[in-house]
Amino acid sequence: MAKDKTLYTCNECGGSSPRWLGKCPHCNAWNTLVESVAEPAAPAKNRFAALAPTAQIAVLSEIEASDVDRSPTGLDELDRVLGGGIVEGGVVLIGGDPGIGKSTLLLQALDALQRAGLSTLYVTGEESGAQVALRSRRLGLNQSQVKVLAEIQLEKILHTLQAQKPAIAVIDSIQTVYSDQLTSAPGSVAQVRECAAHLTRAAKASGTAIVLVGHVTKEGALAGPRVLEHMVDTVLYFEGDTHSSFRLVRAIKNRFGAVNEIGVFAMTEKGLKGVSNPSAIFLSQHTEPVPGSCVMVTLEGTRPMLVEIQALVDTGGPSPRRLSVGLDRDRLAMLLAVLHRHAGVACMDQDVFVNAVGGVRITEPAADLAVMLAITSSLRGKALPKGFIAFGEVGLAGEVRPAPRGQERLKEAAKLGFSVAVVPKANAPKATDKALMAALSGMTIHAVERIEDALEVVRQM
Repeated sequence: MAKDKTLYTCNECGGSSPRWLGKCPHCNAWNTLVESVAEPAAPAKNRFAALAPTAQIAVLSEIEASDVDRSPTGLDELDRVLGGGIVEGGVVLIGGDPGIGKSTLLLQALDALQRAGLSTLYVTGEESGAQVALRSRRLGLNQSQVKVLAEIQLEKILHTLQAQKPAIAVIDSIQTVYSDQLTSAPGSVAQVRECAAHLTRAAKASGTAIVLVGHVTKEGALAGPRVLEHMVDTVLYFEGDTHSSFRLVRAIKNRFGAVNEIGVFAMTEKGLKGVSNPSAIFLSQHTEPVPGSCVMVTLEGTRPMLVEIQALVDTGGPSPRRLSVGLDRDRLAMLLAVLHRHAGVACMDQDVFVNAVGGVRITEPAADLAVMLAITSSLRGKALPKGFIAFGEVGLAGEVRPAPRGQERLKEAAKLGFSVAVVPKANAPKATDKALMAALSGMTIHAVERIEDALEVVRQM
């Protein structure tokens, strides 16, 4: 009996090699080649022939452009991340750690869509129908009419989609689906890529919105070839600490809405509930102001959110430590150098620890000013005044640069009762804007141009 020919396929780019290599020759990624069975060189017919009708050339200006129709899921936070709801014929890929709540969230969304009068289908490849029913009872989804199919063969799933014509279908998960036209095992690079391509084409042809659940690697990235993220319309990441009851859903890619939008959920006995005011999660409840604490306003997509930055400066040894949680460690080292050179605040022999409260990750540079003020507050042992916020990017020359959409940040802080703000000069409200001045009437705003000016303002408080 002839031995099956094997290939080594890259998980990142999908490139192949006849033998195992430590580094992929196509994308130069390390340790990504996985052994798989080689496919026949000349298939009997093109697998995509039935899904690719001939298209006619059209002039761009003559193509009718209409707004996409959206179906609200009934979960406001999920709708915010999706850009208003699920789009007809759209394909959504959602990934997250095991047990974080992906299946729970999607089952709740399908039940809400079904109760709104839409036809829904839940395809499970990891559980039986009885297990899905048990979870729905636990979530309190009584008398749910969501249709469930326990199947992992792609051809049967496509036949069911064609026969039932649901408005929304969930495939849980894409790594368990396999096609008979391929000889490799479910979850392999070839199977994931081909099955996702077939399901995407079926969604575009029929108008059924499809949600694919994807596994993640131990590094937190979506498992399978990276081309999977390019095929779909929307990529969502489920984030959160398993020891915390709060979960974040973040949009990494969205052809129908804003990217980097986040939705905040709380895990309860009855499933995931949306959190309408997430700023309360990321602010510590201090009865009195404490040294080393500064509140900033960060932007996640279109939503301004208040986050507390905490710093602890302590006596270090000959090689002091620089540790940050939720912020970039290299940027922390840069800010400490700027603080020393331009403001005369030296931490060369001190351990510096910086933390963003609540487990949130802040990637935008608008946190620079708040981080530096928190470090200075901890070093001096003097707390910042009550109701104090700060935001702004700090450059290597010591200048304080404006943050995008600063007026919305100030409005959010004023709405939550903050009364003192240190902001870049370019973000200060103009006196001619009467509506904005009225919204910020109870707030004292200090506009600064350099980091030493900001520290001087804080010292005088």
